Amino acid sequence: MAVPLRNKELSWLAFNARVLQEAADPTVPLIERIKFLGIFSSNLDEFFRVRVATLKRLRKLGKKAYKHTYKDPAAVLTEIHERVMALQADFETIYQEILRELAEERIFIINEHQLNDEQAAFVREYFRAEVRPSLIPIMLDFLDQFPELKDHAIYLGVLLSRSGQPGKERHALIEIPTGLLPRFINLPRVEDRRYLILLDDVIRFSLADIFAMFDYDTFRAYTIKLTRDAELELDEDLSDSFLKKMSKGLQQRKVGKPVRFLHDHRMPDALLDFLVKGFLPEEGDRAVIPGSRYHNFKDFIGFPTIGSPSLRNLPQRVLPHPDLDRRRGLLKTVEEKDILLHFPYQSFDYVIDFLREAAIDPKVVGIRITLYRVARKSKIINALINAAQNGKAVTVVMEFQARFDEEANIYWANRLQEEGVRVVHADPNYKVHAKMILVRRVSGGKEQLLVNLGTGNFNESTARLYTDHSLFTANPAITREVKQVFELIENKYLTPNFRNLLVSPMNMRTRLTKMINQEIANAKAGKPAAITVKLNNLTDSKMIKKLYHADQAGVRVRLMVRGMFSLVAGRTDVSEGIEARGIVDKYLEHSRIYVFHNGGEDRVYLTSADWMPRNLDRRVEVSFPVLDAGIRGEIIDYLDIQWRDNVKARDLRGTLDNGYVRPAEGEERVRSQDAIFRYLETRILAVDPEAAARRDAERETNRRTYRHRADAVLEDVLSGKKPDRPAV
Repeated sequence: MAVPLRNKELSWLAFNARVLQEAADPTVPLIERIKFLGIFSSNLDEFFRVRVATLKRLRKLGKKAYKHTYKDPAAVLTEIHERVMALQADFETIYQEILRELAEERIFIINEHQLNDEQAAFVREYFRAEVRPSLIPIMLDFLDQFPELKDHAIYLGVLLSRSGQPGKERHALIEIPTGLLPRFINLPRVEDRRYLILLDDVIRFSLADIFAMFDYDTFRAYTIKLTRDAELELDEDLSDSFLKKMSKGLQQRKVGKPVRFLHDHRMPDALLDFLVKGFLPEEGDRAVIPGSRYHNFKDFIGFPTIGSPSLRNLPQRVLPHPDLDRRRGLLKTVEEKDILLHFPYQSFDYVIDFLREAAIDPKVVGIRITLYRVARKSKIINALINAAQNGKAVTVVMEFQARFDEEANIYWANRLQEEGVRVVHADPNYKVHAKMILVRRVSGGKEQLLVNLGTGNFNESTARLYTDHSLFTANPAITREVKQVFELIENKYLTPNFRNLLVSPMNMRTRLTKMINQEIANAKAGKPAAITVKLNNLTDSKMIKKLYHADQAGVRVRLMVRGMFSLVAGRTDVSEGIEARGIVDKYLEHSRIYVFHNGGEDRVYLTSADWMPRNLDRRVEVSFPVLDAGIRGEIIDYLDIQWRDNVKARDLRGTLDNGYVRPAEGEERVRSQDAIFRYLETRILAVDPEAAARRDAERETNRRTYRHRADAVLEDVLSGKKPDRPAV
């Protein structure tokens, strides 16, 4: 029997449907639901730019593509189109429901036809003062060739006509300047009612003003958007430096092949045909997808702070780490014991402090770090520059091929080099995705190494939104091998032997396979055997087959996967014992963790690597063992809490229909992200008697501030008093 493998693109759409479920969930505060609409939309944009574009290229390979897609690429593209259309219909239904609920909160998003006289005067003045200077209308009828539409931008396709003169219509194009102006504009209030209008509709309202020089009296405008292939084409010209090739590739991306032309479904057929022929002369209607009146809902992630605080998530304190005291110094503490941080529950500032202390410590002689994605105003970069200015030898392994961050990383590389930092870009064939900091101290002629290893990027912005783990250690069993990884990156001809670290593309696949085989052997010998894996994506066919073998041998396999998931769990005679779940909640689940039971002596690894061919074979990734027994227990507790989630967890067995995991009769309700916060908070209470008073004061403040919030909604939903969450 063929081994069942699910196409990863279709499984990813199931993940994005889970995001859309959050927008539909009445237990999620209303403004947060709007933001989930934005996240869904942003995710879908990237999906078309990367995954759909790749499938269109693979389609040319025919059956040779099956090893990548597990299915005929043409059939997958058809299924994607059908699924996206269904999701967009769900999206529109959810959006209309949210608009109704906003109206109940006296908040209204209105269009250009719904303005009262005062609001119309405000919009007219706002347009003339702020919007008109940013507009460049293009009259399409008078061009020999249509302009290139920008990726990510939204436009109005405008039809201009005169009353009583059919057949003399003209066509115009207006880019909506969302990069210069806010998408949402606050309008004058009416008593206790708040009003918002989108920038799109400000422009629609002002079309007569824009085209006043022409003798037209009727204007109709419809939103369009083009999504382009985001794959970089790097030529083989050996005379060019790698950075020059990257820069050329980035310019090519801006005019990459169209993969989606999104339009307002109410657009007249004649106008649609005119635009498609002009903008998609080669693609035709194969990339055309009807949508709603508004596009780029990703802008809804930045929905204005408006209305009652109860419409947003409760603010959550950032917890201190019980073993870290900034007055004592972080480097000294790390010398003595391993420290594990849980983001976003604990502060990313500890990582920045680690670098800041290293920058001014006279015993520190060198710092090495890998950077994949950094914050827009990066404190990490500032700390590295500070270290260089203090005479430290600073080496940054900058990954210039971090998709969509290439331009930013080229900028930061130049900035660092200007300050005396050595910037290294490794073999272009292997992205450096490992998250590592190595600090070298010398005292009394002896070298001491301190490291920080993480599951996520060194990015203080995403560390407030993503769940990740970060380990500080001075254990030579780890630090010496981290040093070897840096030497491997800088000198690809080295072949170090890693005893503790799992390093792609060197030994990670073989070591993971060996550990799975050991669990299989233990199960066959009648010993307890278990594997628990938490990943962002699981698509590697070889690893999936090993997990199927483990299940059939009697190993308990538990999988917590956020995104792409090609394993088919719960299938008779193949994977019926495999348990699989995914959590979508207020924070993006990003940590990657492997736990092997190992005959009762758990092997616990934190890692930057998902189980995908690219991570195991074509990237530099590092999985690092948790050697401290206390921290191992902490990670196992963390996973157990997540596995008990019966509020935000979805069952990923079978057909990925995203059914919620429900509490059994009388079972405690567990929302894992809240439960993990309380678990970590308890550790603070044990060492800081004043922490309890601060906690109680915060709770009382929240009760007063959020007293209008329907906290009982969750109880009502679970007890059946309100409609259940929609199964998007």
